[in-house]
Amino acid sequence: MLISNAFAQTAQGAAANDPFSGMMGFLPLVLMFAVLYFLMIRPQQKKAKEHQKMVIALQKGDEVLTQGGVAGRISKVGENYLTLAVAETKDGAVEVIVQKSAVSALLPKGTLKTL
Repeated sequence: MLISNAFAQTAQGAAANDPFSGMMGFLPLVLMFAVLYFLMIRPQQKKAKEHQKMVIALQKGDEVLTQGGVAGRISKVGENYLTLAVAETKDGAVEVIVQKSAVSALLPKGTLKTL
């Protein structure tokens, strides 16, 4: 009886005065996406482009390392696959067929002789 009811003030008065209040809620999301793009997405895209250029430039005689850790010299190059000579025997070379995209690194000439 002696205490009157207290009612909360509506937020419409504050929002009506500030036209940018709706955009300020999205600003942290936009900033987080920008940071994510420049720290993660963009470097990954650059690395993928460099790998694609390297795979396109592969030719017979190049020494390469695959993603599985197999090192060898390219003996045949196809459109999607290549043949690697991984060892020399008295009967000839031991060859394996791998996908071009499985090549992870192009080794300097003469690396296989030192292994």
